[in-house]
Amino acid sequence: MRPIVLPRTKVCCIESVEEALLAIRYGASAVGLVSAMPSGPGVIPEETIAEIAAVIPPGVDSFLLTCAQDMDTVIGQQQRTCTTVLQLCDALLHGSYAKLRTALPGIRIVQVVHVTGPESLDEALGVAPYVHALLLDSGLPSLPVKQLGGTGRIHDWSISRKIREQCGIPVYLAGGLRPENVGEAIREVRPFGLDLCTGVRSAGRLDEARLALFMNAVLGN
Repeated sequence: MRPIVLPRTKVCCIESVEEALLAIRYGASAVGLVSAMPSGPGVIPEETIAEIAAVIPPGVDSFLLTCAQDMDTVIGQQQRTCTTVLQLCDALLHGSYAKLRTALPGIRIVQVVHVTGPESLDEALGVAPYVHALLLDSGLPSLPVKQLGGTGRIHDWSISRKIREQCGIPVYLAGGLRPENVGEAIREVRPFGLDLCTGVRSAGRLDEARLALFMNAVLGN
């Protein structure tokens, strides 16, 4: 009989120390801290990101979400905020993953792939050898005002499953996850981790009741 391995849960769009500690109390293995973005929820100043990252206990990761496409800008952000993981929400156009990893030893790099269609499989396979993990989301970076996360939309999970099966590195699933659909998402994709934001927020705040429902749904899967 194969053991049941539950996916890790990253609670994103954290806006305060209090929200971070609430997410951790309910079992989050990571918190997401959103720096300047062209659109979407949860954006906080880098000073606040650093304040939150400083109180995250050992064993829990702090993700810095950045839309920067220049390696030097990304390095500066991480050095100012001192998070343990970099989440690149857009394509890295200036610099390379190899140089980024050399400049930030010990900092893991997670590349977001916005699953817009079958072509996303090729995009994911192309970047997978150079990063520590992929995060599959439902943004639309091609819009005039880019959507790079926090849309609350579900994408085609069958494509996400193919990416997970073929990429050879851990995959986080994001995009419209909520207590009512997370069990189906886990069964369909079998991701390493889950990434949630709008599904556990109400009136702009982390909703403890929704968070509890989500975590219970993960455990009951």
